[in-house]
Amino acid sequence: MIGVGMLGYGFMGRAHSDALHRLAYTAWPPPADTQLVAICGRDRAAVQEAAARYGYGRAVTDWRELVEDPQVQLFDNVGPNSLHAEPTIAAAQAGKHVICEKPLARDAAESHEVWRAVEATGVKHLCAFNYRFVPAVRLARQIIESGELGEIHHFRGRYLQEWLLDPAAPPTWRLDRDQAGSGALGDLGAHVIDQARYLVGEISAVSARLRTFVGERGGTPVTVDDAFEAVVEFSGGAVGTLEATRFAGGRKNQLTWEINGSRGSLAFDLLRLNELLVSTGTAGFTTRLVTEPDDPFWSFWWPAGHVIGWDQTFVHELHHMLEAIVEDRPIGPHGATFEDGYRAAEVCDAIVRSHESGSREVVDYRQP
Repeated sequence: MIGVGMLGYGFMGRAHSDALHRLAYTAWPPPADTQLVAICGRDRAAVQEAAARYGYGRAVTDWRELVEDPQVQLFDNVGPNSLHAEPTIAAAQAGKHVICEKPLARDAAESHEVWRAVEATGVKHLCAFNYRFVPAVRLARQIIESGELGEIHHFRGRYLQEWLLDPAAPPTWRLDRDQAGSGALGDLGAHVIDQARYLVGEISAVSARLRTFVGERGGTPVTVDDAFEAVVEFSGGAVGTLEATRFAGGRKNQLTWEINGSRGSLAFDLLRLNELLVSTGTAGFTTRLVTEPDDPFWSFWWPAGHVIGWDQTFVHELHHMLEAIVEDRPIGPHGATFEDGYRAAEVCDAIVRSHESGSREVVDYRQP
């Protein structure tokens, strides 16, 4: 039995809690039984409602209660970015395994401190880049590792949303640099960066631009970016483009990427997440439905052709974490460790520096 304490109860709190419930019967037998011990949030009435809805034993308003609770062995941090560092470090130093939503922290320096402090404790740590756990993405990694694409030349990735297109959209913590760290860059761009790193390799240099299109909402200044564009270089020799925006009208939540190699190409669209487009040489793309019995993660699910959805990626991710705890397996290379979270943040910081300097910036990764 692994007791879970969760910090945060909103969108991601619901997604992680749903996955913990599903684990009990989808990945049978599960790596461990889980007990939802307590959930924490600042609004007492709202977090009490979430505890009842999600099935937690109790609700608290101080995250330190989760850290001090001996029943909690796994601390799952899905709170705002400003609450990623201190509670996660404290939980790890109390001997609890830790999950932290992305971005790992508000900038590279803070992310490096989280990684350094948590790594020193010896607990398992996972930065929740859930798109690593899409079956089609995992299959793409297998194809690339097999050498079928040959030498990788290009990566083009983008994450497009529209929820800020209306200038009258109300302010949220995501638009405040002190709470969020950055805007579309850290929220959406971090996912694109992680996909690039996971599939192609380390990013070594960037040339980039940021934009804030609406500078004030509801009388509150917007202190983060609304969009970014970047040209990147990979240490293995490939080149690429990355972009993210919250101003793409008609795009609710679209993450796409394309990879071109010397012997073939792959393409993926999150809105069709059961599909991987594959081109051998110059033959043109064909659609590979990633639902066969021997495809990644498919032992959890249904007969071939019966597709799964976005929410199931969290089932795969949390299964991976529990298995790592119970069997003392490493989180990487397929799960994102806090080092991966830090390295994504370092690329984000280099993008900011490039925008400020107007020039190409080398990504300088710090050691532990």
